[in-house]
Amino acid sequence: MNSPKVFLTAGWRKLALAQYAVDKEILSKYLPPHTELDDWQGKYYVSLVGFMFVDVKLLGFNIPFHTNFEEVNLRFYVKFKDGETWKRGVVFIKEFVPKPAITFVANTIYKENYQTFPMKHVWIEQGHQLEVNYSWKNKDWHNFSVTAFSKAEEILAGSEEEFITEHYWGYTKIGANRTSEYGVEHPRWLAYPVKDYKINVDFGINYGNDFVFLNEAEPNSVFLAEGSEIRVLKGKRF
Repeated sequence: MNSPKVFLTAGWRKLALAQYAVDKEILSKYLPPHTELDDWQGKYYVSLVGFMFVDVKLLGFNIPFHTNFEEVNLRFYVKFKDGETWKRGVVFIKEFVPKPAITFVANTIYKENYQTFPMKHVWIEQGHQLEVNYSWKNKDWHNFSVTAFSKAEEILAGSEEEFITEHYWGYTKIGANRTSEYGVEHPRWLAYPVKDYKINVDFGINYGNDFVFLNEAEPNSVFLAEGSEIRVLKGKRF
């Protein structure tokens, strides 16, 4: 039986992640109160992330027609000092899913910034190659695809991949001086060495004028993580 503190369990699978260095002044306006920007070797990243939610259970129960679905989000990285402990987390600019009920619950209860769009994904494994593609329709179709070797490897300690994947908290601005926090538990992930990628995304249409410049930018890094089972813990506000 799930612990009472666990709000949601699911699998996050085949996470495609593209990192872009962004001026910290752009991100500061999105920063939840009491948190600070977290940097990787002096760079402040936003990540475009596409993945699958699988076997979703809310408080231990499956939700009909909401068990498996795509998500694409744009996020950045923060830290919060809780007593003497630094917690490393993420803040979402926007999150796209194909299920209106998910959007309603996330926006109404958790003050997140979800939107509902038609979405699809393709996973193809052939020979020693893995192709992963996430698409969504916001006016036009946008997509993020990664081609990788099919053998997953451990993420190295101290690597950029570790920095990106080892943020275990989510923070959301819910008022002028109020922030909500929730925890995510998962084991250390494996990653597939990337051979190639394609990002066909209009960042302005999807994420606003602050991110239009990413249309012409090359990502600093792209990788593909296998993911795992995850547990989202009930949050708190401060």
